Parts: sequence; C-alpha cells; structure tokens
Amino acid sequence: MKKTIALLTGGTTGEWVVSVKSAATIAHHIDAELYDVYKIMLNDHGWFYEPADSVKIEIDRNDFSLTIEGRRIKFDGVFIAIHGSPGEDGKLQGYFDMLHIPYTTCNALTSAITMNKGYTKAIVNDIDHLYTAKSVQIFKGGNYDINQIKQDLKLPYFVKPNSGGSSIGMTKVKQADELEAALEKAFKEDPQVLIEEFVSGREFSIGVFSAKGVVTVLPTTEVIPANEFFDFEAKYTPGAAEEITPGNMNEEEYERVHEIIKAVYTKLNCRGVVRIDYFLEHETGNFYFIEINTIPGQTATSFIPQQVAAMGITLKEFYTSLLKETIG
Repeated sequence: MKKTIALLTGGTTGEWVVSVKSAATIAHHIDAELYDVYKIMLNDHGWFYEPADSVKIEIDRNDFSLTIEGRRIKFDGVFIAIHGSPGEDGKLQGYFDMLHIPYTTCNALTSAITMNKGYTKAIVNDIDHLYTAKSVQIFKGGNYDINQIKQDLKLPYFVKPNSGGSSIGMTKVKQADELEAALEKAFKEDPQVLIEEFVSGREFSIGVFSAKGVVTVLPTTEVIPANEFFDFEAKYTPGAAEEITPGNMNEEEYERVHEIIKAVYTKLNCRGVVRIDYFLEHETGNFYFIEINTIPGQTATSFIPQQVAAMGITLKEFYTSLLKETIG
C-alpha cells in the first residue's frame, strides 16, 4: 500500500531558493509506485499546498493535515527539504515529534546542535585523527576584544555566521583591518559568529547515510573553486568551481576519511543523509573538519546527487532507501 508523504520546501532564510530546487529534484525521483507526494511550501506567509489547477490550500498546523475538496489527508511521514531555519535547526523536528509524525532528517537535538558550527566542533573534537581549525566564537553585543582576537589567530581567517549555510555572510579576511567589516557582514545573518584560522589544504565534501541499519559513506567530491573560496556563487553557479567525483585520495586517506566520517555521523547521532565538508591539509594530509550539513542540497548541481551517481545507484533507489529507513 502506498504511503502519503509531505515534501516540505521553502523556509524563512535566504536559502529558500536552494530548498525549492532541492525539492524539485526529490519530487522528480521519488518512486511514485510506493509514495504519494504532496509538495508543501513553508514561508513567512504560511504553510500551504499549491496544486497546479487550484488556489493555495493551507495546512492545518494542529495536526499537519490537508483538506482537499472535503477529503482530509494525513501524512505517513515528511521529507524535509528545507535548508536553514526552520528545517535544519530542529524547530520542525520538534514539531513533528510532538505530532508523532516521522521525518527523514536527524532528530531535533542533533539538528539544533549541528546548526551551530562552534558547538559542533566542540563535540567532534576528540575523534581520532580528526582536527579542527583554531577559532573564536563571539556573540553580537558580547564582551569580546577585537585586538585580542587579532593577536590570538593567525591570518588569513574566515569569518562566518555560526548558524548560516550556503556560505552566506562569509568573508575570507587577509588583512587585520578587514576584520570589523567582515564581522558586520556576518552579524547581519546571525547573532553568533565564528572566526576561524585558514587551513591550507584540498577541500572535499562527502555524503553519508544510514540504510538498513548500516552507515554508508558515499564517494567524496573534491572542490576546486575558481573564486577565493567555495562561496554561494561557486556552490550554485554551474562551472564556477571544478567538482571532481570521486575525489582523488590515496588508499590510506580513503580508509582514514571513511572511519572519521562514520565516527562523526555516530557521535552526533545523525539520521538520514548528511554531508560533511573537510580539508586534507597540504603539508600533513591531516583531516580538518569544516562543518556538517544535516539537510544537504539536492539540486542539479549539488554534491549528493553527484555522489549517488558515482556510487552506481539511481536517485530513485537512494530516496527509497532513505524513506524506508526514516519513515518506514
């Protein structure tokens, strides 16, 4: 018997554009013989289903149900495809937990913690063979000393919104006098900001998911951006970065990276598919953790679809395995 799935897209941050594209990919590849899918848009104006031939139909948020022509539709589960708030930060997960509706992502606690780059680094810091760049976490209106930060950290460094995504509000600071402007830019996106020393290394991004109780690491993608770093333009403009899937790692690096990725996934109590970004430092080959994305992009240019293809399975098979693992 078919299951009825809500595919939740949109959101309330600048990442909503990416979310809509991700949902389009997912909707196109979900197995229609197994699932009836209703794409639900969530934004500042409401939560609604918009059929092609009619006006918007509001979701009843009391029980997350939909009424179409007198027929009440309740969902067996939710495929959350919202990047940023409220899809990736635990808010929606908490809501669905209270309604006892299963969903495809990490739970509320893991989602909330991993949206905070500084807190995430603190948790994964003691995993074997994993390194983290030296950093300072500051709060808007907090008691921080700009001069002390400049003394404590070596240039260049990245200034980034602590809970942001898609590199929005991020700056690479090369001169100390650029720090204030970079902080102002980041604070427009988030009341917490992370200032992190630059790691000179090759950049990779790798997906990992659990299916049939087994944690599986996807082929990694090596990222060679044409820009100064892998910014929003490079992430979402075809041709703005060279992306090599599978990325070039030797056998020892491959085995070490897979063990670290599985350890991060397990320690953070992840569920569904997540993506972990990392550097392999030029001089040492050390693995430096950058960040984790618990709702990674699924657009035509995103890494996960590339990596699924490199693994030799279809997106239909992949999404079916995710839905069976998380929703049943």
